[in-house]
Amino acid sequence: MTDPTFYVTMAAAGLVGLSMLTYATLTGWRGWLALKQQELHAFGETDRGPAVPNAGARIEIADLKERIRKLEAIAAGVDL
Repeated sequence: MTDPTFYVTMAAAGLVGLSMLTYATLTGWRGWLALKQQELHAFGETDRGPAVPNAGARIEIADLKERIRKLEAIAAGVDL
């Protein structure tokens, strides 16, 4: 067990094993990224930019919130 070639061989085998594991992990990661990119292209998500509501939608949402507030006040018996 005091033979230096044993330690060099074990270190080399460990390094080769670690390299194989790293390569397999990197290949899997790239494959997963490619799959997600294909899913996005299939649903057309990459063609559009981020969804930003326009001013008309924001006004409509504010109007709906106001109506809900009024209905809640009526249900609670508060006079407006």
